[in-house]
Amino acid sequence: FKTNRPVICSVEVDNKIYKDEMPVKDHLIHIIDLEPYSEYDYTILYSDWKETYSFKTARQKGSRKPFTWAYASDSRAGAGGGEREVYGTNYYIVKKMMTLAKAKNADFFQFTGDMINGYTINPDQTNLEYINFKHAMEFMGRYAPVNVAMGNHEVIMRGFKGRNSIDRFPFATCSAEKIFADNFVNPLNGPESEDGAKYDPSGTTIDFPSYKENAYYYTYGNMAMVVINSNYWYAPSGKIPEHSGNLHGYIMDNQLKWLKETIDKLEKDNDIDHIFVTLHTPAFPNGGHSKDDMWYGGNNEKRAYVAGKPLEKGIIERRDEILDILINQSKKCVMMLNGDEHNYNRMVIDSTMNMYPDGWDKPRLKISRPFIQITNGAAGAPYYSQEVLPWSDHVKTFSTLNALMLFTIDGEKIYLEVVNPDTFEVIEKVCIK
Repeated sequence: FKTNRPVICSVEVDNKIYKDEMPVKDHLIHIIDLEPYSEYDYTILYSDWKETYSFKTARQKGSRKPFTWAYASDSRAGAGGGEREVYGTNYYIVKKMMTLAKAKNADFFQFTGDMINGYTINPDQTNLEYINFKHAMEFMGRYAPVNVAMGNHEVIMRGFKGRNSIDRFPFATCSAEKIFADNFVNPLNGPESEDGAKYDPSGTTIDFPSYKENAYYYTYGNMAMVVINSNYWYAPSGKIPEHSGNLHGYIMDNQLKWLKETIDKLEKDNDIDHIFVTLHTPAFPNGGHSKDDMWYGGNNEKRAYVAGKPLEKGIIERRDEILDILINQSKKCVMMLNGDEHNYNRMVIDSTMNMYPDGWDKPRLKISRPFIQITNGAAGAPYYSQEVLPWSDHVKTFSTLNALMLFTIDGEKIYLEVVNPDTFEVIEKVCIK
């Protein structure tokens, strides 16, 4: 938690006091010696001020006992006025989602990108928008983990003439990645950066932003969640051949290598039965983003540029490399969870699906087993309708309603319930596994 000036705060849990070592604004206080899946009250103390809430610790790694968790993305400001536009976020729907997730006894919430309007040139503006999102998520966040990831709207830009814009630098102090890490607490087990890749222009300087807290993984009971940043080093203007940078939806080499290594490690972990992978941009857009995501209207020429030079693989080739890792090289990976498109849609990727543009002359990925992609960017941003695309016949469900996804993991079984948090209408119930 944060305070508006440096102070020493303390937290009381289980009759033990934990406190800051020195006056700080950002208070990261570690609590130890807790029992798994147990409820604890906690009190935050400063001088004569205090607030008391409660939390439940995580299931022990490898436990096959049932638990529930929630997923959504895209809560930037929506239409309708009032709380639907609280300077950068749809406070109304986020509050409804968090309250419903807590009422449904969700043990944690994964929220993957576009929390805010963003696209700012000023980190202070982004910080304010993050504060508004965090106030909305308090309705669950005070009691359970809300794990977040970056989308394209989290970008902070440095702009130039001709409407050119790139990830803000210096990267170590004011990039989108740095400001995101300043505002949220996520695991530190991701890759370092794209420094050291074969396209790194210098082996002696830091040329890329950090992946610290924006690409990571965590485990809960017998499942793992792998979080990828599909808007790393993002250059929003799209004039990438002119000024270099990464495009929306492209996963660069070092992060791809880390993804493969992480999936391989989790495949060998006997405590893990189910792997979920989440990133903001879908592999297959279905409503609103066919012009980009990992498709770009079927244009494989789209790719990142470093120091004026294009990377070897185009966006569709890189998409296939990701799918190969998740589908063909993994038996435990259950699905890809995405956002970006402001709707809820569930599709099944299999060997019969048309994945390529007309005239595709490069190798085609062979899909070894059915695999699920679910896009849920329905947390309050203005809705997008469905498009007709080569794989539309593989879309099983499509809805423009606000949607909260609730997964129940029960040993080998996975159940999904999707609910409109505003009206409580059930969008679908399905047994995933």
